[in-house]
Order: sequence, then structure tokens, then C-alpha cells
Amino acid sequence: MNACQSNGGYAQPETKPLIEAVYASGFLKTSDEYTVLAEGEGRVQEKLVSDGALVKKGEAIFILSADQPDARYQMARQNFELAKKNAAADSPILAELHFSLNSLATKKKFDSINFIRFQNLINQNATTRVEYDRAKLTYENSANEYNAARNRFTKTKSDLTLAFDNARQQLLIAGDESGRQVVRSLMDGRLLSTKKEVGEVVRRGEQLALIGKADSYYLQLSVDEQDIRKLQVGQKVLFKADAFADTVFEGMVSKIYALVDTRQQSLRVDVSIPANFPSSFSGLAVEANIIIREKKDALVLPKNIVQDDSVWIEREGERIKIPITRGIETMDEVEILSGLDSNSRVLTKK
Repeated sequence: MNACQSNGGYAQPETKPLIEAVYASGFLKTSDEYTVLAEGEGRVQEKLVSDGALVKKGEAIFILSADQPDARYQMARQNFELAKKNAAADSPILAELHFSLNSLATKKKFDSINFIRFQNLINQNATTRVEYDRAKLTYENSANEYNAARNRFTKTKSDLTLAFDNARQQLLIAGDESGRQVVRSLMDGRLLSTKKEVGEVVRRGEQLALIGKADSYYLQLSVDEQDIRKLQVGQKVLFKADAFADTVFEGMVSKIYALVDTRQQSLRVDVSIPANFPSSFSGLAVEANIIIREKKDALVLPKNIVQDDSVWIEREGERIKIPITRGIETMDEVEILSGLDSNSRVLTKK
């Protein structure tokens, strides 16, 4: 798009909207992202959480086994499996108690009906007091036995659940005490990826997994070091993601880092984005423009006809060099703050 009205060898400044922006590229990242490192050596015995799953702070992700597993850990593991079996919905212990409870419920119902029948008979003087008292006592005993069985079932289920929780904690403790065998999450978040599978050897300091905050994202951008003096926290950012090529999203500069990457000759800049951004894939590539300045009615000339801070104009048939003051600059255009107006005839060639 031409930034001015041109005619032969001269051009006239044009009033138009103009935006100065800094280009940046980078990736979508999850907030508080961190790498889980192995603090011991061994093999992956169990992988307890799948990629993409939510995790709680302290939740076990991996169990690593040393070459010679600790006897205490093995015992804790056996206790855990037994407690897990006993606390399950189809546990033999609970199944037996539940069967007994159902039998007593049936007996209670039968004795209740029989007791009501004798109540009606005694009111009609159709039975003896002894028979009535016997039916009443039988019903009361059935009710007491049912209530006791129900309480026993509830207490046993609660005790088995507590025993399972305790066995799980003991397993984690035993794992920690046998070469840091349990690897746990340090935060509530999402397990983005795991680097090891069951059976693989793990060395101290190796990457095991990547975890980030669930449903909270930002942009991690790289800006050329020549542009860093223009950056400020709070600047608007317009960006596109490869997965949504036809949509422009808006964010805001939230952090500017102090260290320049000497290899890339770039500076890291973080950008906050709306919570409703439609993607949850960490690592998604993005391209962005950080808005430095914008003006709706800038007086603009093509950049290639501005020499340093001056231009040549034609006035009454003479060529005159006029100093100008620059404003917003883009790759192709420059704003003229002073020295020219919209009627000036600027020579395109000296």
C-alpha cells in the first residue's frame, strides 16, 4: 500500500493510521511449567499417571526400583495391595458383611409384619398376651441385629478405607527411604509429558516429566536485541498461532527479562493472554507484533525518500532541503511530525 500521493518525480505526504510494532516469535507455554528430575538411579517400575492427566501436589507420578529393592519397600507394597483389595467395592470381606446385612433386613421385615399381625390380634382379643410379647420381642431382636450389622458394615468399610490410605502412605514413605523411589508432583497442575516408560533405566538428574499449571497459559517470545529498548510492560500484543492461522488474538506484555541470549541475540519476553484462548497445547508456535505506538491520523511518507532527518522539496521551482522530525516508523513508512504538511511536494529523487 502506498503511503503518499505521488506524481512523477515528487510525492505528497498522506494522512493515515500508522502503527509501529516489534516482531516477535515464540511458543504457547503453560504457567509455572517445570521439569521433573530424577534424584536417584534405577528403573521405572510403575508409571502412575498418564500424559495430559491432572495431578495434585504430592501425587506419585513414577515409582523407581533400585537394582536391589529394599525389603521394607516390598513388604509395604504387599500390604498396599492387600489393603487395596480389601477396600475395593467387590472385596470379599465387604461382600460377606453385605450378604449378612441383606439377610437380616429380610428377617427384620418378616418379623415386623408378624408383629403388626399380632398387634391387630391382641386388639381383637384373638391371641394371648404371651404370644403377642413373643412376636414383639422377636421383632425387636431382629431390628437390633439389623442395626448392629449395618453399623458393623459401615465401620468395617471405613476401617478398610483408612487402612488402604495408611498403606498407600507407608508405601510412599518406604519408597522414599529406599533410594527416593517415589517421584511426586510438586504442584497442582497437568502432566504435559513423560520422558520415561516402564522398564527404562533412569540416571540421577535425568528428565522424567514436564508439569505445568492446568488451564493457565502465556506466550514465551523472543525479540531481536535491536528492538529491546522499545519494549515496556503493559504493551498490547497481537499474535497468530499456526493452529488458528486466520485468527488474530490479543495479549499484553507481562514480563521483560534482563538477560540477552548471546547465541540468538534475542531477549525473552512473556505475554499474558486471555483465559478463553481456544488451545491447551503447550509448545504451539506463535508469531506476534508488539505494539509500540499507534496513531489514527499520522502524516506519512515512504521511508526511502527520507534522508536521515531531512527531505528535498520543490518550492517555487527551486529544490530545497528541509529538516523534518520523525515520529512512528515502520519497515516502509515514516511519520513526519514537523517540517512538512499534506501540501508539501517532496522530491522522490534528489
